[in-house]
Amino acid sequence: MKIEITPDKAKAKSLLEMAKITLERLNEINKEKYPSNTLIDYYDIIHKLFEAIASTNGIKFKSDGAHQQLIDYASKKYFSEKERIFLQDMREYRNRIHYEGFNVNINYINSNSKIIEEIIKKLTKLVETMTN
Repeated sequence: MKIEITPDKAKAKSLLEMAKITLERLNEINKEKYPSNTLIDYYDIIHKLFEAIASTNGIKFKSDGAHQQLIDYASKKYFSEKERIFLQDMREYRNRIHYEGFNVNINYINSNSKIIEEIIKKLTKLVETMTN
C-alpha cells in the first residue's frame, strides 16, 4: 500500500550511509564463497537506496508486496523495463533465500555483479543529488 508521508532528507541520508557501509563490508568478503549472502547484501543495498528515494519524494510502501511496489515505483522513474524485471527477479531470489533456504549459484553472482554494481552506483548518485 502506497502512502504519502512528509519528505525526509535526513532519513534518506541515513539510508544512503547504511547502504554505503553495507557495500564496503560486502567488498571485504569473498563473494564467491558466500553467493547467497552476497545476493542478500546487494539486495539490501538497493532496497535502502530505493527507500531513500521514496523518502525524499514523500512516499512510503507498507504491508504485503511493499518491496515489489517500491521497486516498481522507483523503476518507472529511473530504470528501464528490463532493469525493473531484473530487480524483481533479484527480490524473488532474496525472498527464496530467506523463506525457503534457497542457495544462489555462484554463476548468478558472477554473471550479474556488474549490472548490480552499476545499479547501485546510479542509485547512490541519485540519492546524493536528491539529498544535497
